[in-house]
Amino acid sequence: MEKPYITLLENAGTGVIIEYPTGVVYASQAGGTLCGLPTLEGAFVPFRNYVLTPSQELASPESHLLDYFKGPKYRGTGATGGIDDEDGDFIDDVLAKAGVGGWIAVDRKRLHESCEAWVFVQVLADEGRPDVSICSGFGPYPRRGALIWCNSD
Repeated sequence: MEKPYITLLENAGTGVIIEYPTGVVYASQAGGTLCGLPTLEGAFVPFRNYVLTPSQELASPESHLLDYFKGPKYRGTGATGGIDDEDGDFIDDVLAKAGVGGWIAVDRKRLHESCEAWVFVQVLADEGRPDVSICSGFGPYPRRGALIWCNSD
């Protein structure tokens, strides 16, 4: 019997698919113009899609990630050959500014498997943390996951 399957093509904003034996497989378009459809079994957690900047303006982590991958380095191609440490640093910084950097970090061992809109991450913790109230109980940690956002194709 096939596992239930959810395609997140209509999802707006950033989120993480926490790898977990839920029996549900999630897919999301990724890789820029490649328009890949990677999958992962787990639980999808949307998060903080708008945050206040130091000048008290609303900003979306997704908009920063889209701008970065559309920018001069990748020019919208989607980083289909993997991402590098510079990209990982940028993404970790975006996560920190969105207030989720304390519990999610780019998985530096899986940079070569990541691409635009599908970046492998480590879920570092959730239980007992006052700054993490959107999910709990997915230990032991660290746990693998995939950070997703709208693909720029």
